[in-house]
Formats: sequence, structure tokens, C-alpha cells
Amino acid sequence: MRASIYILAATALILGQACSPAGGEKRGHEFMPDMVHSTAYEANLYNYYYYNTWGSKEAYKEFVEPREPVAGTIPRGHSGVHYAGDVASRVAALEGFDGKQSLTSMAVPPNGAVPYHYGNTEEERTRAMEEIIDNPFPITTAGLERGKELYTIYCGICHGEKGDGLGYLVREANPARGITGGVYPAAPANMLQQEFYDATNGRYYHSIMYGRNLMGSYADKLSYEERWQVIHYIRSLQAKELGLEYNEDVNTFNNDVPGGPILAQLAAEKAAREAAQQGEGGGHDNDEGHGDDTGHGGENDHDDDHDHNGGH
Repeated sequence: MRASIYILAATALILGQACSPAGGEKRGHEFMPDMVHSTAYEANLYNYYYYNTWGSKEAYKEFVEPREPVAGTIPRGHSGVHYAGDVASRVAALEGFDGKQSLTSMAVPPNGAVPYHYGNTEEERTRAMEEIIDNPFPITTAGLERGKELYTIYCGICHGEKGDGLGYLVREANPARGITGGVYPAAPANMLQQEFYDATNGRYYHSIMYGRNLMGSYADKLSYEERWQVIHYIRSLQAKELGLEYNEDVNTFNNDVPGGPILAQLAAEKAAREAAQQGEGGGHDNDEGHGDDTGHGGENDHDDDHDHNGGH
């Protein structure tokens, strides 16, 4: 019995010392603290731990808050796509991120943003609707698939799978709890109306950037390209409702550019570049490959090159 008491007392003492707080000249103890509490600053993450002594909560919060970009710099990635001269140039710039443009290309994540020079006011919203007309990206099958995925995640819950404003939050009811309608206090926009058919792309983009009425901003959830792909998908829903076509090959709904011809052009240019690079590399390999220690390398090179050229 006495031994058990001693063991319990020793265990309590050890545990108390292992987790004792810091103070004065005493560092305090915690068993493997770094397993739970990071002693480093983590950008955009406020995880202050009061047993660490790097400063006050206010000072720590100031360290982890986002910083403004360095003066004179621009974000890497999507800014270059945005400022490209035409649709084909934008697609080419976008494809350059995957590192597949040529045999010597490197993949670069498009983690940059694009400046949006319109404020969050009704006047600026009107200006955006008047000035932002064209979708900077062509209509592609891959883009519509991506747009559908993003629309389903972020938009469909309110605006509905068809864009008719009858999303989950609107149409769901729970009679057992006395709920005869959805929990949404105001009906989301029904985009299958003439008003939204005729609206410019700027109306949709501005709403994504700043939100509208009860809808919040999605600028921090959708990248520059993703916003435009969602708008493409909304347009495809509208075209479907009207019995029109809106796809990679044909667009009879509005003036957005089908991407089929552009993708074919870029694919042909890419194939030509790769063929030229492989031809240069192949010629070099042939010149190197036929040399040997017998002294007949030159004659073999001549004969093989002759046959090779004749084959072409």
C-alpha cells in the first residue's frame, strides 16, 4: 500500500514538473512541446502559445499578418496571362505553366493574382459591367468540366445545379421542424432569365470578386482562371436552357470564343517545335554515334546520312 502511494506521488511530481509553466528565471517544462506548439512564425496563421516567451499576443499577431507586395514587383503567373495580347497568347501562356511547351520547359505554378481595377461600389459595378465584355479564355471542354466542378462546390448550393436559383439552401424543407422552405432568407439570382442572358461577363466577374447582396466574395476561393471558367459554365447552362450551343467547337449563344481552332493551332505549333528539336538532337546523335576506333567512322557517317536523307 505504502509503495503504491510512493509510486503515485512520484508520478504526480513528474507530470507536474513535465508540464510546469515558465516564469521568472524558470524556463518551465513540457513533454515534447514541439509536437503540438510551433516555436516558429507561420505566415497567415495565428497560433500564439502563451507558454512560449517570444512576446505579447499583439506582437505575434503583427508578425503573422499578410504583408503588402514588395514595391515594383508583380505576382508570378496569371498576370502574364491577363496581359497577353489575344486569346491564343493567353492560352499559350497558360500552357507554359505545365512545363510541356518544349523539351526544355520547366513547370511553374501559376500562383500569382491579377489586379482588379474596380472598387466595391455600385458605380464601379456599373463600370465593370460596361467595360468587361469578353471572357479572356476560350471555351474548352476541359475548362467547362473544371467550371462545372467549381460551380457545383461554390455556387450550386444557392443558385442551383441548373442556374435557376433553386439550390439546396432554398429548396430543402424540414416539416418535422416546422420549416416549410429553405433556410436562405432571400432568393438567390435565377440566371435563367433574359436579364442574365443579356448581362455582360463583367456582371458575373464583379459579383465573384466582391459578392452581391447576401452573397459574399469568392475572390479568395477562386483563382483568376477559375473565376472565368465558372462564368463559362454559367453561360453553358444558359445556352442549354435556350436550346443553343456553347462548347469548344461552336458558340451560338454569345460572342465568347470557342477554343477548338485555337487549341488545334497551338498543338500544331507545339508539334512542329518538338519535331525540330528532336531533329536537331537526332542529327547530333548520328554524327556522334557512327565514330569508332576502326577509322571508318567518317565513311559510315556519310553512307548513313545519305540513306537517312533519302528516307525522308
